[in-house]
Amino acid sequence: MSNRILEDSPNAHINKTILDRYLSLPVKENIVQATYVWIDGTGEDLRCKDRTLDFIPSKPSDLPIWNYDGSSCYQALGSNSDTYLHPVAIYKDPFRRGNNILVMCDTYKFDGTPTETNHRKSCLEVVNKCLDEEPWFGIEQEYTFLDFDGYPLGWPKNGFPGPQGPYYCGVGANKVYARDVVDAHYRACLYAGIKVSGTNAEVMPAQWEYQVGPCVGISIGDDLWMSRFLLHRIAEEFGVSRKEDPHQASYRP
Repeated sequence: MSNRILEDSPNAHINKTILDRYLSLPVKENIVQATYVWIDGTGEDLRCKDRTLDFIPSKPSDLPIWNYDGSSCYQALGSNSDTYLHPVAIYKDPFRRGNNILVMCDTYKFDGTPTETNHRKSCLEVVNKCLDEEPWFGIEQEYTFLDFDGYPLGWPKNGFPGPQGPYYCGVGANKVYARDVVDAHYRACLYAGIKVSGTNAEVMPAQWEYQVGPCVGISIGDDLWMSRFLLHRIAEEFGVSRKEDPHQASYRP
């Protein structure tokens, strides 16, 4: 990644090694930091917030239902903004590690009805109608890394890279950008318990892909969304952003 990215991104200025001093501080064995993760009103972006637990949960139903300001997430009016998080899946936290967890959540309005972007509820209803079956799913997630200013990572600012051909599954500094972020994300997903089965560079410079699955039933959606959350969080630390946009694969300058 270029020095220009480091200059533009506030996150890239922070000395990450200082954090280790504090993450290594001991806490009581039964104290857990839980990061609740949910899909906001855009249906694409993710939000998160943390809470402290004084026990180690073994299943989602052990966790308390929590609330947040839905009006700040495009999911409620300011006059009645309480929106509720219902835990549905637990993952190991690759950032804090130990007993700390990431929690995938459904979202519900103040009256108990699902938010417009809570499609998991209806999906689960369908899954529950065929419990005697064992449907397997696999999903390819394509994405593109962007500079802090929103420009494709590594691309010349007043032109285009060379034609497609050498970039797909490529190797070399002139063909592949941000492999460090990809490797960090891959390992974090495996640590968390997400079934990522592989990854590769795609046909456009700065474009990548990873595969989730095979997963049984509704767990494919939980794993996919949590893998997206991890990609956001890890790219944040590197001072880059990403765009999940499959049409980028049509790049042909």
